[in-house]
Amino acid sequence: MDQPLVLEERSGQTSILRLNRPEVMNSLNFGMLRALADKVEALQWDQDVRVIVITGAGEKSFCAGADLKERATLPEDQVRKFIFTLRELFTFIEYMNKPVIGAVNGIALGGGTELALACDIRIASENATMGLTETRLAIIPGGGGTQRLPRIVGRAKAKELIFTGRRIDAREALSIGLVNKVVPAEHLIEECLEMAGMICEAGPIAITQAKYAINHGLEVDLRTGLAIESNAYWVTIPTEDRIEGLTAFREKRKPVYKGK
Repeated sequence: MDQPLVLEERSGQTSILRLNRPEVMNSLNFGMLRALADKVEALQWDQDVRVIVITGAGEKSFCAGADLKERATLPEDQVRKFIFTLRELFTFIEYMNKPVIGAVNGIALGGGTELALACDIRIASENATMGLTETRLAIIPGGGGTQRLPRIVGRAKAKELIFTGRRIDAREALSIGLVNKVVPAEHLIEECLEMAGMICEAGPIAITQAKYAINHGLEVDLRTGLAIESNAYWVTIPTEDRIEGLTAFREKRKPVYKGK
């Protein structure tokens, strides 16, 4: 029986998704894109899950990008379909209503780096290698890399990395702000779960609205961004969770949030 292309396990309120093609460095084909889309779309509405962690199966690779062997067999219209499917999935991950942590456990090239860029937070193992290497294949990043990378590391550094197709190690990724933290490989998932646990201590509606305000506010002028923030704040005011937070603070105890 074939193994699922995306494995899922739960740890408390966190879902860990593993890209499961380790024999080809977890490279992306149509099947894996569909499997990952099915998982994240279902998790968006799963009330038992507060945070999602995406990582790769095995110890060597997060995701080596598109499956170039499959790509070589595709006619031009199917290549366009693949890139469209990839871009739509990564955009869904970026804007979905729950925080997504990318656990970069090794090689993350091309679409692998683009998947990490679509995550809200990136934590890398010390052996991670990242890069948008597409120009070396006479194409450009097609899963959002030309747009997300400069927004994260700045225009000049993004142009350098994309124009050269250069690979960078975990320490350089940390130094330019591409990842939030670097940890030993054996502690990567533990570190991600620790951060997920801290997120889960906050109010679910507040986290959703904060993510919405940040994502949408960064794309507009400051005055419009402040209006987006204001509207997101208004959503939290009538919630039971807001009252619980105030009550717990007064009673000097941990709040118990229900997402209501």
